[in-house]
Amino acid sequence: MAATTALVAVAAAGCGAGDAGGGSADDGRVTVLATPAPLLDLVQRVGGGRVDAAAVGGLGGDAHAVELTPPQVAGLTDADLVVHVGGLSNSVDAAVALRDGAPVVDALAVDDGAVGSEDPHVWLDPLLMADVAADVADALATVDPDGADAYTAAAEDVREEMAVLEAEASAALAPCRGATLVVSHEAFGYLAGRHGLEQVGITGVDPHVEPTPARLRAVTEVVRAAGARTIFFDEVASPDVATALAEDLGVAVAALDPLEVAVEPDYATAMRANLAALRDGLVCDAA
Repeated sequence: MAATTALVAVAAAGCGAGDAGGGSADDGRVTVLATPAPLLDLVQRVGGGRVDAAAVGGLGGDAHAVELTPPQVAGLTDADLVVHVGGLSNSVDAAVALRDGAPVVDALAVDDGAVGSEDPHVWLDPLLMADVAADVADALATVDPDGADAYTAAAEDVREEMAVLEAEASAALAPCRGATLVVSHEAFGYLAGRHGLEQVGITGVDPHVEPTPARLRAVTEVVRAAGARTIFFDEVASPDVATALAEDLGVAVAALDPLEVAVEPDYATAMRANLAALRDGLVCDAA
């Protein structure tokens, strides 16, 4: 399980963690490289103006398929801090291993074991994201002790926002507990586990593994047995198979964003859009 994108050149502005090749920024800010997009967003919120943060590999790419170039590897090894999800990208994991004890936050460390290490999409659980924010604040304070109070306060602000977001999700999805969540790729294990949904993926956690005919038959049987009315697709896995399967079964298709490529316009808004899609597309009791 590792993380989403790679060393982005913040080039248009002329400087940044990606351009600097790691190490402290010229203006004294802490250089941080983060992946995937939700973790970069989190670093920017916790670090504020004290950090110079960039995406590992650049935003807009597939988190599962990041391949770092030698200069990007050098930048990642030299950055003051790296924040990632172990196991999402073999290339990022290999580069992180070269940091030789330098500060690293692996977001997967907050997993309580409910979902398991095979699913790297920990950022889709707001309560776990709040824990990651605390870990990021601690790591930044180690690198920049003068900013410790600011980092802690920012992480607490994040925790409060995540608690509100989770409360909204719990209220909205309570009538849906036990519903079958059919997805194009199994990115939603944490979300499903938190809210009592049964996730069934056309592909597994890696969206680039083509489903076998046996897998498609199994999903077909699940959809029919569960009376599922929607198959959810996302921008990481091709929608073609999900759309064709939905047409064969006479069910709807709807988008569900795993937030691997980008977080637009922000994390909370994107998660609320997912919540609305789930509430509309799942088979739920009348609320």
